[in-house]
Amino acid sequence: MAKGRKANTKASGKSKSPENLELPEEEQWRIINETGILKKFPGPRASDVGHEEEQTPFADEVFNAMLLIIPMSFLLLLMEILVHWQYGRRPTYEALWDRMLPGVPILSLWIFYTTRYKRHRTLQFIFFLISLAVGPRLVWLINRASWRVVMKQCPPLATLWVYTILQLDLGPASLSLVIVAVWGRFAGMKIIQ
Repeated sequence: MAKGRKANTKASGKSKSPENLELPEEEQWRIINETGILKKFPGPRASDVGHEEEQTPFADEVFNAMLLIIPMSFLLLLMEILVHWQYGRRPTYEALWDRMLPGVPILSLWIFYTTRYKRHRTLQFIFFLISLAVGPRLVWLINRASWRVVMKQCPPLATLWVYTILQLDLGPASLSLVIVAVWGRFAGMKIIQ
């Protein structure tokens, strides 16, 4: 009798096993949605797609920050040396060491955290405001301040100004430089001595 059933199913070509069950795609989605199985698994929702930020690995963040920390540290050192030579003084290793020892760690932390979020509009606006504050202050110091004030304040301000201009998008960076140049012109400041 069992042989007879097998022969009948082979003859008809269709089996009633779940493997050969054909359902239209709409019916499959209806069954999936009714069971609620998709709601049990965490994953990106339709509203979240496109709004997720790319997560950069920590090692890449450190590497990206180091690409800016090293040149900015050397820029700070160069500004220290140049400001000493501008006033006819030879910088000693001890004087340079005293300035660089506290300056580089602060600069490194600033660069690391601002590089991580530099694409955010809020940070771009903050960079723009910093460049508008630091640029005129630096120009004013060079033109009107005493040599001691210039030696203390100009190297860090110059480094900060260069860094903020580097991190700004092209439009705000250009606008910031134009505003500082126009201010310097109307205030009677010389940008190049």
